[in-house]
Amino acid sequence: MADGWEWDETLFAGTAAHYRRGRLPYAPGLAEALVGVLRPDGRGRLVDMGCGPGILALDLAPLFAEVVGVDPDADMLTEAGREAAARRTGAKIRWVRARAEELPPDLGTFDVATFGQSFHWMDRARVAAATRDLLGPGGTLVHVSDLRTGPPAAGALPYPEVPGAAIRDLVTRYLGPVRRAGRGVLPDGTPGGEAAVLARAGFTGPRRLVVPGGQLLRRTPDDVVAEVFSMSFSAPHLFGPRRAAFEADLRGLLREASASGLFSARGPGTEVFFWGTDPDGGHPHACDRRPWTAPADAGAPPGGA
Repeated sequence: MADGWEWDETLFAGTAAHYRRGRLPYAPGLAEALVGVLRPDGRGRLVDMGCGPGILALDLAPLFAEVVGVDPDADMLTEAGREAAARRTGAKIRWVRARAEELPPDLGTFDVATFGQSFHWMDRARVAAATRDLLGPGGTLVHVSDLRTGPPAAGALPYPEVPGAAIRDLVTRYLGPVRRAGRGVLPDGTPGGEAAVLARAGFTGPRRLVVPGGQLLRRTPDDVVAEVFSMSFSAPHLFGPRRAAFEADLRGLLREASASGLFSARGPGTEVFFWGTDPDGGHPHACDRRPWTAPADAGAPPGGA
């Protein structure tokens, strides 16, 4: 966690109802790409740390015999359970309300542990060590995040882009110039350097995979409002009694930005790092130890700390 900042239960308070609609999706083909690396046989166990409303856990559930989603936010797990029921996958998924730092002792051993844009909110050294203990021989830690640094996709957009800079300015006007996070602030953002943290915990690797994004997405004002309210730095509770005024100003800004009321966005790519538990650095999953060769466009892993 960032120096001088402590996690508290309000970090994502009120965001769960907005998360699935508001957040841009992972790149299409992510699950298929993970199959190509992990080669699951349908009998393994997956734990998704900081699972939120189950975005990653639910997409990967068909690949495993059992899935455990862990998150400290009760509303997130309610949303996850609702979606699991809609997909009729609830029988194989267990939702556990807990911080990754305070896991219950009865979770058992797992083949794969996933972190979907959640590791940076945790006491990373402590969680890395705990995850290493949860993974059986040949287990894999999978770190998944958006990748927004690729070249812009070619072709004109049918609608205006979401006015991100103007939205950030509006949030700043209401909440101040320093990034909010729960009851605290993060003037320097969340920490990086997870590679060094995982290496110190005894993980080997990483192996990197990039799943290209760039798909054209149509966004409505409701989608954009949901995206804003899904973020920790603009979570609904942070606005207090001014929330309605903020949303009215946000919707007014969006009306001015698009005469049609619609916006275009490009889906981000998805970057995945696979960390193994085998000291010899073998294939990251026990089900299949054939070597994996990164795609030509995947590039090299970034530097450590």
